[in-house]
Amino acid sequence: MQLFVEQLTNVDFSYLDPERGLVGETWWAGATLDGALDEQGMICDFGTVKKILRNWLDDEVDHRLLVPLRHPALTLQEHNDHIELTWRFSEHILQLSCPQQALALVDAESIDASSVATWCRAQLQPFFPVNVEQLALTFTPEHIAGASYHYSHGLKKHDGNCQRIAHGHRSRIHIWLDNQRNEALEQHWAERWADIYLVSEEDIIDDQDGQLTTRYQSAQGAFAMSLPSRACYRMNTDTTVEFIAQHLADAIKAEHPTQAVRVQAFEGVNKGAIASA
Repeated sequence: MQLFVEQLTNVDFSYLDPERGLVGETWWAGATLDGALDEQGMICDFGTVKKILRNWLDDEVDHRLLVPLRHPALTLQEHNDHIELTWRFSEHILQLSCPQQALALVDAESIDASSVATWCRAQLQPFFPVNVEQLALTFTPEHIAGASYHYSHGLKKHDGNCQRIAHGHRSRIHIWLDNQRNEALEQHWAERWADIYLVSEEDIIDDQDGQLTTRYQSAQGAFAMSLPSRACYRMNTDTTVEFIAQHLADAIKAEHPTQAVRVQAFEGVNKGAIASA
């Protein structure tokens, strides 16, 4: 007998890729459980399934950087609860220093839906009743018919896990000029911000020789990262979705001064901000 839960929750995170570098991503999470029926005629109560999976994914995957421990491009050192790592990709380099709680150290050679599901399943098995024989997780991206982009960022002023310097999202973008959707502009910005790191000017401590370094202190600890300048987009504000939407609206308005601009910027699935200029 099997029990299934589709689109139980979504996780927003970033991961290290050997070609793309730092990639922001959003996945729907679902699960299937095999097992025998208990005295209630159930494999496992849906309330139990939802609570365990949501809480664990929120704590261990969401708003973290997923690191493939077995990939040869990775060098990693642990100092108590702090981690320093180097990631080499496509003739570039990324260096990161952060608290361990900002990372998910995945025992795999690469980060993809299958490898992350396998790793999560091994971590989750002890949390379920003994009659559950097998747990299968599934991760799937949101279906987006139009333009979307992958971005990463960190919000040092946030009092939750958004303060982690390298977490991200896969997001839609909708743009209107004079109340008419403009798919060409949407695609333009999606391509311009493909696999982008959005960084606040006030956190940049160096940007030369093709490498940008950003650093800040937040409630969870000290964060610092160096990555290729070409993979970064500098903003003179924080990088909340509210500021992202307004930044895009203002930038588009500067290019189309005689038209009314409205931008709907998504942050992952079904949430975001709307700004006008």
